[in-house]
Amino acid sequence: MILYIKICVNTGDKKMNEIVIKQNLAPNVWLMGIDSPQVAKKSNPGQFVILRVAENGERIPLTIADFDREKGVVYIIFQVVGKTTSLLSQLNIGDRIIDFVGPLGMPYEHNPEDKNYLFVAGGLGIPAIFSKVKMLHSQGKNIDIIIGGRSKENIFFEDELKKYCNNLYISTNDGSYGKKGFVTDILNELLESGKRYDEIFAVGPVPMMKAVVDITKKYQIKTLVSLNPIMVDGTGMCGGCRVKIGNEVKFACVDGPIFDGFEVDFDGLMKRNSYYQDLENISYREHKCKIGLGE
Repeated sequence: MILYIKICVNTGDKKMNEIVIKQNLAPNVWLMGIDSPQVAKKSNPGQFVILRVAENGERIPLTIADFDREKGVVYIIFQVVGKTTSLLSQLNIGDRIIDFVGPLGMPYEHNPEDKNYLFVAGGLGIPAIFSKVKMLHSQGKNIDIIIGGRSKENIFFEDELKKYCNNLYISTNDGSYGKKGFVTDILNELLESGKRYDEIFAVGPVPMMKAVVDITKKYQIKTLVSLNPIMVDGTGMCGGCRVKIGNEVKFACVDGPIFDGFEVDFDGLMKRNSYYQDLENISYREHKCKIGLGE
């Protein structure tokens, strides 16, 4: 059963949903630790939260990068790409997020008999694999990881991931760090060399996940992907996050966000994700003008 929790009240002198950690990981990429004991207590790898920064603001989903049940802290990582993430980035330690709902979605599940795993992550997909990798490492699994970004400055969490894997491979589009090219180039090389995995997990931009699945289908290696479609309420009521999985329509917020990559209609997903881009860009430009950042 999925537990939906809204924590947006003060208890005594303790400010719930208080930001207790803030760290800049890369250009426009931030890590925050949120004091939210009830969400931390129920969280599992693969789940997400929905938060709201302003009273009249939108609600956005963010992956739970990690959680500490003892300290009651939930860790989120986000990139400033629009008005809401810009407002969130302007908050500091001691500030409070007014709405913080979670954990939402279905947790990551794996076959306990599987031994060998490969994670492929691009951009903001990098932190989305962290809690899964950490959990599998604690179970003695063999884990390889491929991460990629546009350039060296877009690569983060490298040292944290190295602690929990056998091999970490890095690619950058411009060749400024690791191998020049894409994560799929390294994936091709590993599989062509004879490396085999019981499961491959891909997360990142939709075209990247589609490209990963196109490769792994040839080898018939089980491939999971984590989707982040348009989402509003997080309870399956609005239907905004619907995705076609095989011959069925699923809702990423309650049925996912993790799905069998072989079954995902990636073309339909990319089309739906582009529906509100123009409106989002207009809202972000107006916001930047108001705070003096111009275009």
